[in-house]
Amino acid sequence: MTAPSRDPSRGAAEPSRDLVTQDPPGHAGDAAASFEGIKGQLQLFLSALGFFTRIPIPQWVGYSPEQLNAATRYFPLVGVVVGALVALLTVAMGLLWSPRLAIALGLGVSVLLTGAFHEDGLADSVDAFGGAFTRERVLDIMHDSRIGTYGAVALWLALAVKWQALVDIQAAAGWGGFAVVLIGAHAASRSMAISLLRTLDYVRPEGKAKPVAQRLSISGLMFGIACSVPWWLWPDWRAGLTGAMVLIAVRAGFIRYLRRRLGGYTGDTLGFAQQIGELALYLTVCAWI
Repeated sequence: MTAPSRDPSRGAAEPSRDLVTQDPPGHAGDAAASFEGIKGQLQLFLSALGFFTRIPIPQWVGYSPEQLNAATRYFPLVGVVVGALVALLTVAMGLLWSPRLAIALGLGVSVLLTGAFHEDGLADSVDAFGGAFTRERVLDIMHDSRIGTYGAVALWLALAVKWQALVDIQAAAGWGGFAVVLIGAHAASRSMAISLLRTLDYVRPEGKAKPVAQRLSISGLMFGIACSVPWWLWPDWRAGLTGAMVLIAVRAGFIRYLRRRLGGYTGDTLGFAQQIGELALYLTVCAWI
Protein backbone atom coordinates (compact mmCIF):
# COMPACT_ATOMS: atom_id res chain seq x y z
CA MET A 1 0.00 0.00 0.00
CA THR A 2 1.30 3.43 -0.89
CA ALA A 3 0.02 6.69 0.56
CA PRO A 4 1.17 10.30 0.73
CA SER A 5 4.27 11.13 2.76
CA ARG A 6 3.66 11.64 6.45
CA ASP A 7 4.84 14.90 7.98
CA PRO A 8 5.63 14.10 11.63
CA SER A 9 4.85 17.65 12.75
CA ARG A 10 1.21 17.11 11.77
CA GLY A 11 0.90 13.96 13.83
CA ALA A 12 -2.19 12.49 12.12
CA ALA A 13 -1.34 12.12 8.45
CA GLU A 14 -1.88 8.84 6.64
CA PRO A 15 1.09 6.44 6.86
CA SER A 16 3.29 5.85 3.84
CA ARG A 17 4.78 2.41 3.41
CA ASP A 18 7.29 3.41 0.75
CA LEU A 19 9.12 5.96 2.85
CA VAL A 20 11.82 3.73 4.27
CA THR A 21 14.41 3.18 1.58
CA GLN A 22 18.12 3.43 1.01
CA ASP A 23 20.38 5.93 -0.60
CA PRO A 24 23.77 4.21 -0.95
CA PRO A 25 26.08 7.25 -0.79
CA GLY A 26 25.56 7.88 2.92
CA HIS A 27 24.46 6.54 6.26
CA ALA A 28 21.81 7.67 8.70
CA GLY A 29 24.64 8.20 11.15
CA ASP A 30 26.16 10.86 8.88
CA ALA A 31 22.94 12.86 8.91
CA ALA A 32 22.79 12.61 12.70
CA ALA A 33 25.92 14.76 12.95
CA SER A 34 23.86 17.82 12.02
CA PHE A 35 21.56 17.26 15.01
CA GLU A 36 24.12 17.47 17.79
CA GLY A 37 23.30 18.30 21.38
CA ILE A 38 20.36 17.42 23.57
CA LYS A 39 17.90 19.55 21.62
CA GLY A 40 19.01 18.04 18.31
CA GLN A 41 18.60 14.49 19.60
CA LEU A 42 15.23 15.38 21.11
CA GLN A 43 14.23 16.72 17.71
CA LEU A 44 15.19 13.41 16.09
CA PHE A 45 13.29 11.38 18.66
CA LEU A 46 10.17 13.50 18.23
CA SER A 47 10.52 13.14 14.45
CA ALA A 48 10.47 9.36 14.82
CA LEU A 49 7.57 9.56 17.27
CA GLY A 50 5.54 11.73 14.91
CA PHE A 51 6.27 9.55 11.89
CA PHE A 52 5.42 6.19 13.43
CA THR A 53 2.54 7.17 15.73
CA ARG A 54 -0.50 9.43 15.83
CA ILE A 55 0.88 11.25 18.86
CA PRO A 56 0.99 15.02 18.13
CA ILE A 57 4.43 16.64 18.32
CA PRO A 58 5.43 20.33 18.52
CA GLN A 59 5.62 22.35 15.31
CA TRP A 60 9.21 23.40 16.05
CA VAL A 61 10.37 19.82 15.42
CA GLY A 62 9.86 20.36 11.68
CA TYR A 63 10.44 17.75 9.02
CA SER A 64 12.95 16.92 6.29
CA PRO A 65 14.20 13.72 4.61
CA GLU A 66 17.59 14.18 6.29
CA GLN A 67 15.91 14.51 9.66
CA LEU A 68 13.93 11.31 9.20
CA ASN A 69 17.07 9.51 8.04
CA ALA A 70 18.92 10.56 11.18
CA ALA A 71 15.96 9.59 13.37
CA THR A 72 16.10 5.91 12.37
CA ARG A 73 18.00 4.95 15.51
CA TYR A 74 15.11 6.15 17.65
CA PHE A 75 12.48 3.85 16.14
CA PRO A 76 12.91 1.20 18.90
CA LEU A 77 12.59 3.94 21.52
CA VAL A 78 9.28 4.84 19.91
CA GLY A 79 8.37 1.21 20.58
CA VAL A 80 9.17 1.75 24.26
CA VAL A 81 6.81 4.74 24.34
CA VAL A 82 4.03 2.90 22.51
CA GLY A 83 4.44 -0.20 24.67
CA ALA A 84 4.47 1.85 27.87
CA LEU A 85 1.33 3.80 26.94
CA VAL A 86 -0.52 0.65 25.90
CA ALA A 87 0.57 -1.15 29.07
CA LEU A 88 -0.47 1.76 31.29
CA LEU A 89 -3.90 2.09 29.71
CA THR A 90 -4.45 -1.67 29.66
CA VAL A 91 -3.61 -1.99 33.35
CA ALA A 92 -5.94 0.93 34.11
CA MET A 93 -8.75 -0.71 32.14
CA GLY A 94 -8.04 -3.91 34.05
CA LEU A 95 -9.29 -2.11 37.17
CA LEU A 96 -12.71 -1.75 35.54
CA TRP A 97 -13.05 -4.88 33.46
CA SER A 98 -11.72 -8.41 33.28
CA PRO A 99 -8.11 -8.91 32.10
CA ARG A 100 -9.35 -10.51 28.87
CA LEU A 101 -11.50 -7.52 27.94
CA ALA A 102 -8.86 -5.02 29.07
CA ILE A 103 -6.20 -6.69 26.90
CA ALA A 104 -8.53 -6.72 23.89
CA LEU A 105 -9.15 -3.00 24.36
CA GLY A 106 -5.41 -2.49 24.84
CA LEU A 107 -4.74 -4.01 21.43
CA GLY A 108 -7.21 -1.50 20.02
CA VAL A 109 -5.31 1.30 21.74
CA SER A 110 -2.07 0.06 20.17
CA VAL A 111 -3.61 0.14 16.69
CA LEU A 112 -4.97 3.64 17.29
CA LEU A 113 -1.62 4.94 18.57
CA THR A 114 0.29 3.70 15.53
CA GLY A 115 -2.43 4.18 12.93
CA ALA A 116 -2.12 0.44 12.15
CA PHE A 117 1.19 1.34 10.50
CA HIS A 118 2.83 -2.05 10.97
CA GLU A 119 -0.36 -4.08 10.64
CA ASP A 120 -0.82 -2.55 7.20
CA GLY A 121 2.63 -3.79 6.22
CA LEU A 122 1.74 -7.26 7.50
CA ALA A 123 -1.47 -7.41 5.45
CA ASP A 124 0.09 -6.05 2.26
CA SER A 125 3.10 -8.37 2.51
CA VAL A 126 1.07 -11.52 3.14
CA ASP A 127 -1.30 -10.60 0.31
CA ALA A 128 1.66 -10.15 -2.03
CA PHE A 129 3.70 -13.19 -1.03
CA GLY A 130 0.62 -15.41 -0.89
CA GLY A 131 -0.90 -14.27 -4.16
CA ALA A 132 2.08 -13.90 -6.48
CA PHE A 133 4.99 -15.96 -7.74
CA THR A 134 7.16 -13.41 -9.55
CA ARG A 135 9.05 -10.51 -8.00
CA GLU A 136 7.30 -7.97 -10.21
CA ARG A 137 3.84 -9.25 -9.31
CA VAL A 138 4.68 -9.27 -5.60
CA LEU A 139 5.65 -5.60 -5.79
CA ASP A 140 2.51 -4.77 -7.76
CA ILE A 141 0.25 -6.34 -5.14
CA MET A 142 2.08 -4.54 -2.32
CA HIS A 143 1.47 -1.28 -4.16
CA ASP A 144 -2.29 -1.97 -4.29
CA SER A 145 -4.21 -0.24 -1.48
CA ARG A 146 -6.86 -2.97 -1.34
CA ILE A 147 -6.64 -5.81 1.16
CA GLY A 148 -7.13 -9.38 -0.04
CA THR A 149 -8.07 -12.67 1.56
CA TYR A 150 -4.51 -13.55 2.59
CA GLY A 151 -4.01 -10.18 4.25
CA ALA A 152 -7.35 -10.26 6.06
CA VAL A 153 -6.72 -13.74 7.43
CA ALA A 154 -3.18 -12.77 8.49
CA LEU A 155 -4.47 -9.71 10.38
CA TRP A 156 -7.14 -11.75 12.13
CA LEU A 157 -4.66 -14.46 13.13
CA ALA A 158 -2.05 -11.95 14.31
CA LEU A 159 -4.51 -10.09 16.54
CA ALA A 160 -6.02 -13.33 17.86
CA VAL A 161 -2.62 -14.81 18.73
CA LYS A 162 -1.49 -11.55 20.35
CA TRP A 163 -4.62 -11.43 22.48
CA GLN A 164 -4.40 -15.03 23.67
CA ALA A 165 -0.66 -14.81 24.30
CA LEU A 166 -0.98 -11.60 26.32
CA VAL A 167 -3.89 -13.06 28.30
CA ASP A 168 -1.72 -16.06 29.20
CA ILE A 169 1.24 -13.84 30.10
CA GLN A 170 -0.90 -11.66 32.36
CA ALA A 171 -2.40 -14.69 34.07
CA ALA A 172 1.05 -16.16 34.77
CA ALA A 173 3.10 -13.02 35.50
CA GLY A 174 0.54 -10.48 36.67
CA TRP A 175 0.14 -6.97 35.35
CA GLY A 176 3.76 -6.08 36.15
CA GLY A 177 5.18 -8.92 34.06
CA PHE A 178 2.63 -8.18 31.34
CA ALA A 179 3.82 -4.56 31.12
CA VAL A 180 7.51 -5.51 30.94
CA VAL A 181 6.90 -8.07 28.18
CA LEU A 182 4.71 -5.67 26.21
CA ILE A 183 7.27 -2.85 26.32
CA GLY A 184 10.15 -5.19 25.51
CA ALA A 185 8.34 -6.78 22.57
CA HIS A 186 7.40 -3.42 21.04
CA ALA A 187 10.99 -2.18 21.34
CA ALA A 188 12.83 -5.36 20.31
CA SER A 189 10.59 -6.04 17.30
CA ARG A 190 11.30 -2.54 15.99
CA SER A 191 15.02 -3.16 16.48
CA MET A 192 14.66 -6.23 14.31
CA ALA A 193 12.80 -4.24 11.65
CA ILE A 194 15.39 -1.45 11.38
CA SER A 195 18.21 -4.01 11.33
CA LEU A 196 17.04 -4.92 7.82
CA LEU A 197 18.15 -1.45 6.72
CA ARG A 198 21.69 -2.48 7.56
CA THR A 199 21.57 -5.80 5.70
CA LEU A 200 19.29 -5.55 2.66
CA ASP A 201 18.78 -3.27 -0.34
CA TYR A 202 15.59 -1.38 -1.05
CA VAL A 203 13.92 -2.88 -4.12
CA ARG A 204 11.68 -0.09 -5.42
CA PRO A 205 13.73 2.14 -7.77
CA GLU A 206 11.02 4.81 -7.83
CA GLY A 207 11.33 5.20 -4.06
CA LYS A 208 14.96 6.30 -4.01
CA ALA A 209 14.07 10.01 -4.14
CA LYS A 210 11.45 9.92 -1.36
CA PRO A 211 11.97 11.02 2.27
CA VAL A 212 13.82 7.94 3.36
CA ALA A 213 16.00 6.21 5.91
CA GLN A 214 19.41 5.51 4.42
CA ARG A 215 21.51 2.44 5.14
CA LEU A 216 21.65 2.25 8.91
CA SER A 217 25.01 2.79 10.58
CA ILE A 218 26.41 0.29 13.07
CA SER A 219 26.23 2.85 15.87
CA GLY A 220 22.61 3.61 15.01
CA LEU A 221 21.71 -0.07 15.05
CA MET A 222 23.49 -0.64 18.36
CA PHE A 223 21.66 2.33 19.90
CA GLY A 224 18.35 0.96 18.69
CA ILE A 225 19.08 -2.47 20.14
CA ALA A 226 20.17 -0.90 23.44
CA CYS A 227 16.76 0.72 23.78
CA SER A 228 15.15 -2.71 24.10
CA VAL A 229 17.76 -4.53 26.19
CA PRO A 230 16.81 -3.23 29.69
CA TRP A 231 13.25 -4.46 29.31
CA TRP A 232 14.44 -8.03 28.74
CA LEU A 233 16.74 -8.20 31.78
CA TRP A 234 13.86 -8.17 34.27
CA PRO A 235 12.24 -10.10 35.81
CA ASP A 236 14.17 -13.07 34.34
CA TRP A 237 17.24 -12.44 32.20
CA ARG A 238 17.20 -16.05 30.98
CA ALA A 239 13.81 -15.54 29.37
CA GLY A 240 15.12 -12.32 27.85
CA LEU A 241 18.17 -14.07 26.43
CA THR A 242 15.97 -16.81 24.99
CA GLY A 243 13.75 -14.17 23.39
CA ALA A 244 16.77 -12.47 21.85
CA MET A 245 18.00 -15.76 20.38
CA VAL A 246 14.56 -16.47 18.93
CA LEU A 247 14.44 -13.00 17.41
CA ILE A 248 17.87 -13.48 15.82
CA ALA A 249 16.73 -16.78 14.32
CA VAL A 250 13.49 -15.26 13.01
CA ARG A 251 15.44 -12.36 11.52
CA ALA A 252 17.85 -14.71 9.74
CA GLY A 253 15.01 -16.73 8.25
CA PHE A 254 13.10 -13.62 7.21
CA ILE A 255 16.14 -12.08 5.51
CA ARG A 256 16.74 -15.29 3.60
CA TYR A 257 13.12 -15.33 2.48
CA LEU A 258 13.19 -11.67 1.36
CA ARG A 259 16.38 -12.22 -0.61
CA ARG A 260 14.83 -15.18 -2.39
CA ARG A 261 11.48 -13.55 -3.16
CA LEU A 262 12.43 -9.88 -3.66
CA GLY A 263 16.19 -9.48 -3.50
CA GLY A 264 15.74 -6.91 -0.73
CA TYR A 265 13.06 -5.13 1.28
CA THR A 266 10.19 -2.69 0.91
CA GLY A 267 8.49 -0.51 3.49
CA ASP A 268 5.70 -3.08 3.76
CA THR A 269 8.13 -5.84 4.65
CA LEU A 270 9.56 -3.72 7.47
CA GLY A 271 6.08 -3.56 9.00
CA PHE A 272 5.78 -7.31 8.42
CA ALA A 273 9.11 -7.84 10.21
CA GLN A 274 7.94 -5.84 13.22
CA GLN A 275 4.75 -7.85 13.50
CA ILE A 276 6.35 -11.28 13.24
CA GLY A 277 9.06 -10.21 15.67
CA GLU A 278 6.48 -9.08 18.22
CA LEU A 279 4.49 -12.29 17.81
CA ALA A 280 7.62 -14.44 18.12
CA LEU A 281 8.54 -12.79 21.41
CA TYR A 282 5.06 -13.24 22.90
CA LEU A 283 5.05 -16.91 21.91
CA THR A 284 8.53 -17.37 23.40
CA VAL A 285 7.40 -15.92 26.72
CA CYS A 286 4.29 -18.13 26.69
CA ALA A 287 6.46 -21.20 26.14
CA TRP A 288 8.81 -20.08 28.95
CA ILE A 289 6.12 -19.51 31.57
